[in-house]
Amino acid sequence: MSFSIAGKTAIVTGAANGIGLSIARHFVEKGANVMFADMDEGRLADELGDAARDEGHVRMFGGDLRQKLTIANLLSATIDAFDRVDILVNASRQMFASDPLCAEDDGVETLLQQNLLTSLRVSQMVARRMIAQAERAAQEGGQGGGQGAAANGASLGSIVNISSIAARRTQPELLAYSVSCAALDQMTRSLAVALAPKRIRVNALAFGSVMSASLKDALKDQPKIRSEIREHTPLERIAAPGELSDAAQFLASDAAGFMTGQILTIDGGRSLLDAVCAPVH
Repeated sequence: MSFSIAGKTAIVTGAANGIGLSIARHFVEKGANVMFADMDEGRLADELGDAARDEGHVRMFGGDLRQKLTIANLLSATIDAFDRVDILVNASRQMFASDPLCAEDDGVETLLQQNLLTSLRVSQMVARRMIAQAERAAQEGGQGGGQGAAANGASLGSIVNISSIAARRTQPELLAYSVSCAALDQMTRSLAVALAPKRIRVNALAFGSVMSASLKDALKDQPKIRSEIREHTPLERIAAPGELSDAAQFLASDAAGFMTGQILTIDGGRSLLDAVCAPVH
C-alpha cells in the first residue's frame, strides 16, 4: 500500500497555527490539494501569504465552524476550488484549565461545542459529500476510481480526528478538555462503524505534549513546566508539531486502508506511566 496522498483533496480545520497548520503544510508538500480552514482568517492570511492566491493546490477559508452555515460554505468553497474532497482532518480544538466544581466555570459546554460538536458536524457534511462523489463515479462507469475502489475494498474517503491522551487520564482541572476528548474518541468509533459500508474510514490521533501555541505561552509564564513534562515522558522531550504530520498522512493514505475506528497514540510513552500528578500539558 502507498503512503501517497498526491492529487487528493484535503480539508484541514484549525489550520492557522500549531498542529493543524503543520499537518496542512505537510499535506501540501506531499502533493495534496489543501483547504486551510480556521476561525482566524487574519492569521491564515499571514501564514499562507500569497500561496492561497498563487498556488493552484492551496486555498484558505476563514469562518466560525460552530455555525452549520459556515460548514456548508467551507464545503462549497472546497468543491469550487478542487471539485471534490477525499480527506478531512479535524484539527480545530481548544484547551484550557477550569474549576471542575463550578458550573459557571467548568468549561464543559464550551469545549464540547468546540472539540466535539464542530468536528461531528464537519464530519457529517463532508462524509455525505464523499458518498455522493462515489455514487456519481459509479454512475459514470467508475471514472475517478469510485466503482473500482468499492469493488476492491479501497477506501473512498478518510477522516482524521485530533484527540488527546487526556481522554483516558484523570486530571480534574482539565475536566472539560478530558470529557470533550473522550467524547471525540467515541465519536470516532461510532462514525467509523456507521461509515464503513460506504468505504469511508474514521480514525484519530491522540497526542501527548506537543509544542503548540498554547504550550509555548504556558512555558513563557511557567518555565518549570518543560522539565516536568520531560520527567513524565519516557522519551524525555516535547514533540514538535511536524512530528505528528507523518502519522496524519499515514491515516489519510491507502497505507491505512484496513484501519478504521482506531485511536493512534503519539505521546513519547507518557501514557504508559499513568502518573496522576503529571503536568496538564
